[in-house]
Amino acid sequence: MPSYDYPFNERIRTLLRVEDLFAKVLYNSEAGHEFHHHCALLTLLQILDVVDRADLKSDLLQELERQKTAMRLLVGNPAIVADALASTLSDIEIAVKELRTETSKFGQTLRANEWLMSIKQRAGILGGVCEFDVPSYHYWLGLGEDRRKSDLDAWLRPLIPMQQAIIIILRILRGSGATSKLMATSGAYQQMLGGAKPAQMLKIELADSLTCFPEVSANKYAINIRFNTLDCTQKPQKYEDDVPFLLTLCNL
Repeated sequence: MPSYDYPFNERIRTLLRVEDLFAKVLYNSEAGHEFHHHCALLTLLQILDVVDRADLKSDLLQELERQKTAMRLLVGNPAIVADALASTLSDIEIAVKELRTETSKFGQTLRANEWLMSIKQRAGILGGVCEFDVPSYHYWLGLGEDRRKSDLDAWLRPLIPMQQAIIIILRILRGSGATSKLMATSGAYQQMLGGAKPAQMLKIELADSLTCFPEVSANKYAINIRFNTLDCTQKPQKYEDDVPFLLTLCNL
């Protein structure tokens, strides 16, 4: 079942972007071909740009501590699955410890690597990391799978605590809120929002058989969803049929 997340603020948007980039880095890093490792390294350098915020670590720590405090109040609640709660609390404790162990800014060790930063600078130019542009990079790609994997693992290692913290926070976020079965009439749906605790993200799930996808315009006051079709030869067109879908409004 296809699932689509839509963040309502920049904070959640950043977490989703880092989650997406890490998934691509780890996939390509585990693959063996030099082209996969090329993609892994360039995506890793993109992560540096996204997380280049001085307060990201403190944001993650504060959110993990807040969730830990809230979950401890649920211990003993018969409506809560005790094993799942204990597992989540354990994950949070480990993530907090790992974040606090890393005293420098996220990615600082990579920024201090002059060679990587030279690759990053060239990567900003279209086709800028060709063999004749950066011979040292071409040499590294030819060193063999084991050496490249070892280097990529070493460069990724300082960022893993951040990734694990983001995984936990997004897992909690996605698991929050009640899911509603709704219908988009002629491919369009609108809903006004209210309540003391505004949503931070919405999640849309569709049946595999549907040949459309959602485009969302939303803020803390209202949601507008338009379902479109795609044929890859022109810009997306409005889907004219009714669309059954699941909607979850998520907040931490």
